[in-house]
Amino acid sequence: SEPQESLLKEEIDFDCAIPEHTLTTVLTKQRDKQFLYAPVLACTIDHLMSATETKRGGRYILPTLRLMSSDLVIDEIDDFTGDDLIAIGRLIHLAGMLGRKVMISSATIPPHMAEGYFKAYRDGWRLYCQTRDASPVIGCAWIDEFATDVYSNNAEKLEDAIPVYREHHAGFIKKRVEKLTKQPAKRKADIASCQAIIERYKGQGQQDVDVVENKQDAYFDIIFQQAWLKHKAHYFKDPETQLKVSFGVVRMANISPCVALTKYLLGKALPSNTEVRVMAYHSQQVMLLRSEQERHLDEVLKRKEKSGELPDALKNSLIKKHLKQVQQNQPEVNNVLFILVATPVEEVGRDHDFDWAVIEPSSYRAIIQLAGRVKRHREGEVAQANVALMQYNWKGVRDAQQEDQKVFNRPGFEESITLKHHNLDKLVDVQQISKRLDAIPRIQQPDHLTAKYMRSLIETDSLSELEHIATWRWLANYKSKGNDAQTGPHTLQGWLNHHWFLTALPQMLTPFRQSQVSLNAYLVFSEPHQASFFCEKDEEGHAINREAILNIRRESLGDSSMARLWLTRDFDKSCAELAVEKELSQRIVSMRYGELNFPHDEKKHYVYNDQLGLVKI
Repeated sequence: SEPQESLLKEEIDFDCAIPEHTLTTVLTKQRDKQFLYAPVLACTIDHLMSATETKRGGRYILPTLRLMSSDLVIDEIDDFTGDDLIAIGRLIHLAGMLGRKVMISSATIPPHMAEGYFKAYRDGWRLYCQTRDASPVIGCAWIDEFATDVYSNNAEKLEDAIPVYREHHAGFIKKRVEKLTKQPAKRKADIASCQAIIERYKGQGQQDVDVVENKQDAYFDIIFQQAWLKHKAHYFKDPETQLKVSFGVVRMANISPCVALTKYLLGKALPSNTEVRVMAYHSQQVMLLRSEQERHLDEVLKRKEKSGELPDALKNSLIKKHLKQVQQNQPEVNNVLFILVATPVEEVGRDHDFDWAVIEPSSYRAIIQLAGRVKRHREGEVAQANVALMQYNWKGVRDAQQEDQKVFNRPGFEESITLKHHNLDKLVDVQQISKRLDAIPRIQQPDHLTAKYMRSLIETDSLSELEHIATWRWLANYKSKGNDAQTGPHTLQGWLNHHWFLTALPQMLTPFRQSQVSLNAYLVFSEPHQASFFCEKDEEGHAINREAILNIRRESLGDSSMARLWLTRDFDKSCAELAVEKELSQRIVSMRYGELNFPHDEKKHYVYNDQLGLVKI
């Protein structure tokens, strides 16, 4: 009989031929069959994690069947931290146990991540070999833009296999570092001082709303000043309007300050010779509007021009319109900054190329990933710094007087291991990043980071060291000479080497994407009134108005703020256009493409705007 629960939690669409008489009693839904039979399946990792993360029910069936016949490629593997890395280790172990190949991909894979996942795969592969006539030898390959290194790991014992793997990995990274240091430095960084803000508000009430708002405005003003300095050093001139133009990104760690900074820039009093065009980019935006945004950014920020050439962005109709409007309406202006204010969604999966960046730090990984979006495809060394790192992140400024406060977390690595201070001047090698900002401190482990050292350390004064130690504890803290690993249900080694996999405790203690329960809401077009409202779907898929219950209110922007927007969007208008294109009603289109997922807290209030998305107050 047809199961009561769908095997797929999320809807996903593929085009592929479906066998007519295979697994008909299990695969009762068309989308389940497409998930299994698509020749190449490209999806978010969430769809496959159910293979090891399902605690009850049948949602492990489809991803497990898929893994039985598919090799696994995990892109941007180090976008994850903590419990997520442990959960992914369980998935890699299963892939090895099923006899499949695994590739992990990123430009910034730390040594202990590679080593920990090798062991997880090796443990799974050994189980595979014990159940059939298969060779226990594991083919290992390292691939980058310079070379490929391949060797076969055939060591019988773990204490032999790991050192050999570690040696090959270190050798490959050493060669990579040598080649990276010989390349022209495309990114150089300096640190923007925030000490004056801390000194100015020392001793004033941390919970005072006015004090916090004044601090925030002062912090945002430093960000703008840094953007202006980077623009002056890295602009190009539009030959048609003679305006000095640059495209830059400001990385904020969280959504609320991202939206707050966007609103600040939209309303800020600017120098008489300067104009800005601003866009907020984060995850809590309606699907249709985020798609429009990303399509525009992908087109404008290709930036593959050679030295001396003008960017193709100047051919974009919207960019041309902005520049002509500035030329006609503000003749005193000769500088135009296009500023994308983004959260960590900009760090991975986006092939954008900016002229400069201002970064609110939360980890060394975040700094490197975001810096990789600056001068991404263009060649040649930069003479001046094109990346500004804030001396403190916003939480560090806001909570400066609170002792033992963790600020490089959520996102970040400051959890079980803390930082002695949060001053970036002392957490990174300032002299080195002024000459070259790259991934070397993350992909190459310092010699002093031995297992004995990392096991006992609880505090450090290095941002990159913090991440190496945290990664070791999550993934590579296994039993070896003189080291008894943790093997409880919350650890990866407990899953690999003990019997916790027979229980649901690992999934409960270290779940994948552990966070506040998220909610799917929909911005629905209500005909004939032509007004949108947030809703949830009932069991039949019908919209139920929940806007007031979810504590969501609408907010509009003033005319002056609207004039400074980089990209203006209108959900109702976009729905109407898409409805004509797909020959559907606007209500159906909005129910399909108006989805917005966010962690809802019934005690909090939210504000929504088509331009800024949804943000918690």
